[in-house]
Amino acid sequence: METMIKVENLTKQFMGLKAIDDLTVEIPAGVATGLIGPNGSGKTTLMNVLTGLLSPEAGTIFINERRFRKIKPNMLRRLKIARTFQDSRLIEQMSVEDNLLLPVAENRCWHSLAERNTNAYREKLEAVLETIRLKQYRNKNAGELSYGQRKLLEIGRTLMQNAEIYFFDEPFTGLFPEAVGQILAIMQKLKTAGKTLIIIEHNMNLIERLCDYVAVLDHGTLLAEGTPAEVLKNEQVREAYLGK
Repeated sequence: METMIKVENLTKQFMGLKAIDDLTVEIPAGVATGLIGPNGSGKTTLMNVLTGLLSPEAGTIFINERRFRKIKPNMLRRLKIARTFQDSRLIEQMSVEDNLLLPVAENRCWHSLAERNTNAYREKLEAVLETIRLKQYRNKNAGELSYGQRKLLEIGRTLMQNAEIYFFDEPFTGLFPEAVGQILAIMQKLKTAGKTLIIIEHNMNLIERLCDYVAVLDHGTLLAEGTPAEVLKNEQVREAYLGK
């Protein structure tokens, strides 16, 4: 498989403790990769480094063969990267529509709101509202939505960005089966469109259903990688992650 993202000898530490420890790993293009491991294994830290929220102390990042010492937040649009967060980053006092429009701002957040009636934004907005099934709530403030609806709105914000690489940080946590099914369908559609997905998730059943490739982290290092079936057969993974 072609490689979309590669990190070489990546290190990130906090207060002298290495959350990522000389990590080298590749993420294939055009498929869904599951990023799994025990709590504290470095999964979210790695995602935060790759999306510009944290700077590594050492190592090299390659995105679509372009080399970087670190990723900055203002580079994400150019690199066609979008992401969600474990804790929602929605603006609760703003409507569903306006929360969806914010990520497509070119310079500052209010730019998109000023142009909210342009045809390009409007067509994309309608399509995303349909996909996340929140059309009837378009004028509601985000703070009035249920937990599951907020998760869907967060995913809708990534869909507005026409990205090629999508990072999802525990998108299924705390959801009822219906919402899980909706998000699975959205991700399958992204895969069909040839997008690259990186998903942090603890539910191995969902990993098996959705992911083509899995990377297992443990104490900031790569414990195992391969297809879900291959990884689940790995004795080290079973001991460190599954407790078997």
